[in-house]
Amino acid sequence: MFSKACEYGIRATIHLARLSEKDQRSSLKEVAKAIDSPVAFTGKILQSLARNGIILSIKGPTGGYEISKSKLSTITLSEIVDAIDGDNIYKGCGLGLKNCNESKPCPMHFQFKAIRDDLKQMLEVTTVQGLANELHSGLAFLKR
Repeated sequence: MFSKACEYGIRATIHLARLSEKDQRSSLKEVAKAIDSPVAFTGKILQSLARNGIILSIKGPTGGYEISKSKLSTITLSEIVDAIDGDNIYKGCGLGLKNCNESKPCPMHFQFKAIRDDLKQMLEVTTVQGLANELHSGLAFLKR
């Protein structure tokens, strides 16, 4: 459903949220290792997240990536998805047709639209901090 970049972006942001709660930063290599992603690909994803104001990129010998404490509780999954994949996930046809819409629906249009709407709602209310808390409590994990 999400692009690979978006999947890694969500994982990276959750990882950084967990560290940022403890006032820690993470290097590019550390993030890539924590989310099991290639370093170069992770770098591009982190740049996109930083450009969109989701994470901070700190330069210098003590630099790295972090999330501002003031933003930790407000970042939602929809912000990450928008930053990396845009809003196409909320518009696409379940059968991949280009002109599927309310007036010319595919056979799955209305069922798939309901799923897309539910997905959008979930992404808008799910915070990164909530997911990071699940990691902390051991209820979830970022890699196997």
